[in-house]
Amino acid sequence: MIDAAVTAIRERTPLVPRATVILGSGLGGFAGAVEDGVEIPYGEIPGWPVSTALGHSGTLVIGTFAGVPLAVMKGRAHLYEGHSAEKAVFGVRVLGRLGSEVLVVTNACGGVREDLRPGDLVLVSDHLNLQGTSPLIGPNDDTLGPRFPDMSNAYDPALRALTHEAAARVGQTLSEGVYAAWLGPAFETPAEIRMIRVLGADLVGMSTVPEVLAARHMGLRCLTISCVTNMAAGILPEPLDAEHVLRMGAQAQGRLTALLAEVLPAL
Repeated sequence: MIDAAVTAIRERTPLVPRATVILGSGLGGFAGAVEDGVEIPYGEIPGWPVSTALGHSGTLVIGTFAGVPLAVMKGRAHLYEGHSAEKAVFGVRVLGRLGSEVLVVTNACGGVREDLRPGDLVLVSDHLNLQGTSPLIGPNDDTLGPRFPDMSNAYDPALRALTHEAAARVGQTLSEGVYAAWLGPAFETPAEIRMIRVLGADLVGMSTVPEVLAARHMGLRCLTISCVTNMAAGILPEPLDAEHVLRMGAQAQGRLTALLAEVLPAL
């Protein structure tokens, strides 16, 4: 099925993307900056799961940005939508097979570390997989990667260093943190957030880790930029809701686009 999806994309555009960018909740506006973009709805690509999550339009855009041939996923498949982990990472595997060498993941997340504030952009330095599954479970496909991929530097240190330099050039300051992947779709309870903090996480969300596992399995280098859209449950005396997440993501789009314009040519 991966080969069929690759063929379907190649029938729409001959461009070979050097990098893939996955856009998280409320962050889809970046795709509008892609030049000469060919848009393909996920439903028109064999095997590609259609996105149903709020703020995820479910379209693949292939074009150039800052001179870089790029694939942009406007939305992703989440485990909480009922997809298997293998299905959720189908797009990453297709674009890796298509030629992408770098995966840039963005996400909307909750801030666990108390010095973080809504609107902050944070580089992920490592993760905790609390979703109870992995896209690598089952018989290994040796054409994709090894049975036991190394995850020591899942979030590429050199790419993070380049991103810090790029941020400085556009007047931004980035911190780094550990991302905890939660299954969802319910937001975490205050007790669960206290547990996640004890385990060593700074951020919490419901995506990203499956894609990074699949990408590293294929040998792609990974960079993840999280947008803190809310403080996690129990930190502030207010309820959490998805509409607020989308609003804060939209407010961060300009800074994210400026950052990516500096980062992507350096990749």
